[in-house]
Amino acid sequence: MKTLSNFIGGEYCPPISGKYLDSFNPSTGKVHCLVPDSDNADVERAVASAHTAFAKWRKTTRKQRAAILNRVADLLEERIDEFALAESQDQGKPLSLAKDIEMPRAIDNFRFFAACLLNQGAHAYEMDGEGINYTNRLPVGVTGLISPWNLPLYLITWKIAPSLAVGNTAVCKPSELTSLTAYMLAEVLNEAGVPPGVCNIVLGTGAKAGAALTAHEKVPLISFTGGTATASSIASTAAPLFKKVGLELGGKNPNIIFADADFDKCIPTTVRSSFQNQGEICLCGSRILVEESVYDIFVERFLVAVKDFKVGDPLNEGTNMGALVSAEHLNKVRSYIQMAVDSGGKVLCGGDSPKLDGELQGGYFLNPTVVTGLNDDCRVLQEEIFGPVVTISTFKTMDEAIAKANNVRYGLSASIWTQDISKAHRTAQQLDTATVWINTWMRRDLRVPFGGMKDSGLGREGGEFSLDFYSELKNICVHF
Repeated sequence: MKTLSNFIGGEYCPPISGKYLDSFNPSTGKVHCLVPDSDNADVERAVASAHTAFAKWRKTTRKQRAAILNRVADLLEERIDEFALAESQDQGKPLSLAKDIEMPRAIDNFRFFAACLLNQGAHAYEMDGEGINYTNRLPVGVTGLISPWNLPLYLITWKIAPSLAVGNTAVCKPSELTSLTAYMLAEVLNEAGVPPGVCNIVLGTGAKAGAALTAHEKVPLISFTGGTATASSIASTAAPLFKKVGLELGGKNPNIIFADADFDKCIPTTVRSSFQNQGEICLCGSRILVEESVYDIFVERFLVAVKDFKVGDPLNEGTNMGALVSAEHLNKVRSYIQMAVDSGGKVLCGGDSPKLDGELQGGYFLNPTVVTGLNDDCRVLQEEIFGPVVTISTFKTMDEAIAKANNVRYGLSASIWTQDISKAHRTAQQLDTATVWINTWMRRDLRVPFGGMKDSGLGREGGEFSLDFYSELKNICVHF
């Protein structure tokens, strides 16, 4: 069993209180490491370290910072197998998913923002020959970066890389459920030459460490990825302090399947969008809306594909879906399945746990679950479940599909499947979501804005949008 430490001022250090939390391997249900139960004292120490380091880090050149970020990426790449295994054991996801998709994306975050840094320019505006305005980006200071448990390393690096790139320092608070790869990242940061105090990592709960970080008067920026309820609390704390706040929250994302969809492409991608990472991705398509004329054939083919989706040992190469992150979360997801049954829904497959042997018998596994026959206002169709549960409903017209898709308080993403590109564009324009994929899902381009509408978040990150968020923009006017 490993005992983790905070990382403050370039050194690993235990929590000041000496208290720790149990962290479980979701595949076995057994404790596999101890995580610091950090509190205000640890956050205070980390912020002080970051504040001191900011004075020097902000004066480094873009070339110097880019070189360090690229070195972080190189070192992560050298240890990709080690990090992928740790991520799988800590979160429950298949090892193949961690190694082939999520670790490379974490590495790409550092390389991308290093490149952005070297290629950014200032905006200039001439005033009819009488003068010129030019705009610079300045670092904000100490940034508070709070990341979730579903994509641990990928999402914390999505925040660290742009924050450090523009000259900020950081105090990071990963989820207490999945702290292992953030703890390991600290060693990489040191080896890459990130100066002491520039990036600090405080482990612990949101109620203690996260709340202390959010409320700290010397932390002028908070970037949070997680649940809507927690985001509301963060916004309430940050608003009177005039902090910059970015909130990337949940989703109840529709997959709209028109009758002319290419089912050979649509079916496997929709299965993946429903159940990848055990459905524990904010972008998962949890509501499938199918045009009535092809509903029966879609359901038939979809169920065949779902039943081929293998649930089991995350370390086995053929596993498509691992364990949910915790016993509490498993029980929450099961409660929604029961709610669906109580509301008159029909469970076409899943709803139970696979029969596994050995240590895996104690793991938090659940078979992919498909539910039909629910009303649009049912809580199962309205609330984010964040697990391997999808609903299938019908629509008759494009307008009805759009109305059903928009009939939730979330607005993160949507997928549209049709071979009529005109219909695809018309539908996409009317969806109240910040991201729309047409005939695909989860295609990633780090240059585009990412965020959510309605209860799915506040602000945008990605490419220039991240650089703007992690900066203060200063305009300088020169009169000729």
